[in-house]
Formats: sequence, structure tokens, C-alpha cells
Amino acid sequence: MATTEALKAQIGSVQDLQSVVKTMKALAAVSIRQYEKAVESLTDYNRTVEMGLQIALKRQYFAGDIFIPVSTLATRTPSRRTGAIVFGSDQGLCGQFNEQIVAHVAEQLAAMNIDPQQAFVAAVGARVAPSLEANGISIEEQFSVPSSVTGITAMVRDILLAIENWRSNQQVDTIILFYNRSTSSASYEPHYLQLLPLDPEWLRQLEDRPWPTSAEPTFTMNWQPLFSALIRDYLFVSLYRAFAESLASENASRLSSMQAAEKNIRERLSDLNSQYRRGRQSAITGELLDIVAGFEALTEG
Repeated sequence: MATTEALKAQIGSVQDLQSVVKTMKALAAVSIRQYEKAVESLTDYNRTVEMGLQIALKRQYFAGDIFIPVSTLATRTPSRRTGAIVFGSDQGLCGQFNEQIVAHVAEQLAAMNIDPQQAFVAAVGARVAPSLEANGISIEEQFSVPSSVTGITAMVRDILLAIENWRSNQQVDTIILFYNRSTSSASYEPHYLQLLPLDPEWLRQLEDRPWPTSAEPTFTMNWQPLFSALIRDYLFVSLYRAFAESLASENASRLSSMQAAEKNIRERLSDLNSQYRRGRQSAITGELLDIVAGFEALTEG
């Protein structure tokens, strides 16, 4: 059995760990709200982009080469490659966050009859890369995870540039995003979004959607540059949302892990304190017995 001094040292170490866990728990909770607000802020932006696309589609359909080649905007060429962007984490202590999204990637690629060895996969986050490789999914490119909302924009631009390169140099015509998205402040679920080609049904729904006012806007600039700019904004919003949703989910997973750790620490502290009290009581009892025995020896003498 450990001595009271050893138990006291263990209690101190566990209490220090408890302080760290509480701090990480608080940071995770704050971060969740930060990224949730970032997602909410995209609502008006996304609505504006969709309204712009709606007017553009009502005026003219695809013509000529623009930012996204017309032949692959809303159709897929079977002979070309699929690109997958998998959002994970750079930091640990987030439970099964990376493993769950990788399992979802493997499941969806199999459901789509896509050979993981033929897919062009980019990993966002150092922690998700080993899980992808363990599932037989080769990684072509890797990106870091921004540490705050302000860093998301720069990373989105980097990925957009990579997508342009994939399409022009790697014959990648289909881009799929895989990321976890929040369902509550402490839970999330894996999700995927086909970024390109654009969904023809979605485009038709946009075109047929009633305009909110009696007067539809018009434009005077050339159609192709306008549509190109709107598609860029659509891609930007989609990638930004994927980053923000993934980061919110990562912190939700970390919050859940810290809550479980905090519970375990409380139970451990309770057990150590009980052991310490029993040890201390035994020591006091032993000292009292020694005093009584000594007193009796003296009086008998």
C-alpha cells in the first residue's frame, strides 16, 4: 500500500491534471461558439451568391470556357479522376474525430465505386493522414488546419488553387468534400458534399425559384465573367463552411473527451482521497496505540 506521502503527491499531480482539463474544456467550449458563429455568418453571403446565380441562369446558360470548364460544370466524364478533400485535425485529444471521418470516406468511396488508389486525395490536418493511409487511401497533398477563424480564408484560397491545378494537370473533374459537422454543442456527424461538378438539379431549382420581389435585377457586364465570379464565390462559401463545420466538430469532440476525462479524474481523486484518509487514520491510530502502550509500560514499572 502506498504511503500517505506518496498518496499526497499523487493527489497533487491529479489536481494539476484536473486544472489542465478544465482549461481545455473551457477553450473547446469557446471555440465551438466561435466556429458556429462563422457558419452562421455565411448564411447571408451564401444567399446573395445563390440569388446572383439565379439571375445569371435565367439570362443565359453555359457558353465557352470559364473558370470551370463548361463540359464538366454539371456533368462528369467517367474516364477522369475523383478528388477527395478530407478534413481532420492537427491536434489530438479529440476522441475518434479523425477515425470517424476516415471510416465515412472509405464507406462513401466504396458506395460510389471509386477505387481509393485511383482517387486524388488531399488531407486537411496531420492527424487524419495516418488513418487514411491505414485504410489504404494514398494522400497526394496535405494542408494544415487553421488555428482560428481568421486563418480559414487563406487556407480556402490555397485549396482553391490546388483544385485548379488538379483539374488542369491531374485530370480531376469531380471534387468531393468529407468533413464532420456539428449536430449540437457536444456532438457531430460525418458528412460529404460534391463540390464539383455542380448538381444539375440544384441549378434547375435555382433558376425556377421565385424571385422575392416584383422586379428582377439585371446586369450589363458580360455573362461569362459574371458567372465565373459567382462560381468562385460558391466554391469559396462551400469550402469555408466545411472548414468551420469541421473545426466546430473537432472542438465538440474535444469537449466531450475532456468531460469524460474530468469525470474520470474526479473519480480518481475521490479514490485517492479515500485512500489518503484511511492511511492517515491508520497512522494516527498506530501513533495513539504506541503512546498508550508506552504509558502502560511506564505505569507498570
